[in-house]
Amino acid sequence: MSQIDWLSNLLQMITITGQLEVRCVYGAPWRVVWAQAAAHEIPYHVVLKGRAILEDPERETAMELVSGDIVLLPHGAAHVLHDGSGHAPGITHNRRGSAGWMLSENDGQGEHLDLLCGRFFIGPPHDRLIRSYLPTNLVVRALDRHGGEGIESASNHLASLVGLMRMESDGDKPGGLAILNALSSALFTLVVRAASESEQASAGLLALAGHPRLAPAISAMFADPARPWTLPDLADLSSMSRATFMRHFQDALGRSAVELLTDIRMSLAANALKKPAMTTEAVAESVGYQSVSAFRRVFTDRMGMTPGQWRRLARDGE
Repeated sequence: MSQIDWLSNLLQMITITGQLEVRCVYGAPWRVVWAQAAAHEIPYHVVLKGRAILEDPERETAMELVSGDIVLLPHGAAHVLHDGSGHAPGITHNRRGSAGWMLSENDGQGEHLDLLCGRFFIGPPHDRLIRSYLPTNLVVRALDRHGGEGIESASNHLASLVGLMRMESDGDKPGGLAILNALSSALFTLVVRAASESEQASAGLLALAGHPRLAPAISAMFADPARPWTLPDLADLSSMSRATFMRHFQDALGRSAVELLTDIRMSLAANALKKPAMTTEAVAESVGYQSVSAFRRVFTDRMGMTPGQWRRLARDGE
């Protein structure tokens, strides 16, 4: 069986939209501080030109980003971007265009930076699912320096997408905001796809490309989550013993197969609970629970609220 399209399956369960917020055009020295993102938000940065140092104060890590690099922060961590010189930054001048995003400039005479900054919005309450299966930072390149066909789809499509975002952010054209936001949404999918094909895909869902033997089991869980799957069932699909399957799954995804199946079920249940005509009992049965009390217990543990609370929250939000 071919590797599952886990990304499409994930995005069918979770609504993710994107928004460009600011284009930074700076000369060194410069420094920008980003606070911890709100729940259901993932910051992103695209380096169009120049370079930047990305620091995570809490984890005490730093990395250099160069032209063509795209970084996503799935855990929404507070971070700092700066030119690396250690010099005090100058004053910035901000103006908001008619398309809604902001142009931020300074009077620095040093190395030039052109940077797009925005964020993705995850339809609640699915942010926990994203953060459980994606790393703290995702960094990919919009260009393939080696010209290899193996990552052509990811790198070349990203380069084209970033080129469009740059063009749309160069002026206030009719429909510019809608186009930029649509391109931002596509950016998430392409970045995650590219990351799954890169060397950083060591764990979580990104690691699936390197573990094709697990694909049949994961495909089955996504395709029929309500089925009463057992570990021997899933191990058989992957042609492994139960113990070998459990070890490979935990090593690859950083979670057990039971945890992934539960996360899939609860995400689908959260979507189904939005439907007024669907009772909690019907939702529980649709995701594989014969006991409503057991479903309520698992949903509350996973989502941080009862099914009834989530239903009311979703209704009020709409």
